[in-house]
Amino acid sequence: MDRTDLLLDQYRQQLALPFRFDLSGAERVWIAVYPPEIERRLRFRLPEFDLATKEAGRRWSQVDLTRSFAEWLGAQEYREAYFEDPEAMKPALRDFAQSVATRVRDALTADDVDADTIVGIYGVASLFPMTRVSDLVHAVAPDVRGRLLVFFPGAFEQGNYRLLDARDGWNYLAVPITIPEGATR
Repeated sequence: MDRTDLLLDQYRQQLALPFRFDLSGAERVWIAVYPPEIERRLRFRLPEFDLATKEAGRRWSQVDLTRSFAEWLGAQEYREAYFEDPEAMKPALRDFAQSVATRVRDALTADDVDADTIVGIYGVASLFPMTRVSDLVHAVAPDVRGRLLVFFPGAFEQGNYRLLDARDGWNYLAVPITIPEGATR
């Protein structure tokens, strides 16, 4: 069984557990951790996460953040100046982080999203290094009605998440969904 199948099985097991509705938003976050090299395979299999969610009697919604930075930068008045001097963009990156959080928050609070809805976000690697996934999750956690599923290409070790195996990690209240150790394909 390949690693994507194993992650999908772990997700199904998490879905099979009864939802607790007395949890804080931060505790309603699930982080599906997988090696960065299987990102394309995982994206191809996203419809299976949708299907698994519906088979468990839940609703599914998803948000692709892959193009968020390019779209944000393209809309900036000073984009040409940022290309000439990328350091000049640093102060504006706070606005970028807020725009991503707003996009995810809009998905979490959409009219068709309720306590039985899983909102999956993917493409979070494209946010690096402009903003941190941890900051995004903290910003939107209060708006999680059902569950927020973050597809996270990186590692989860000793209670810390590391995007793209970067050096610094972060600890969070989220439920990790991980591939069992020893899986190689």
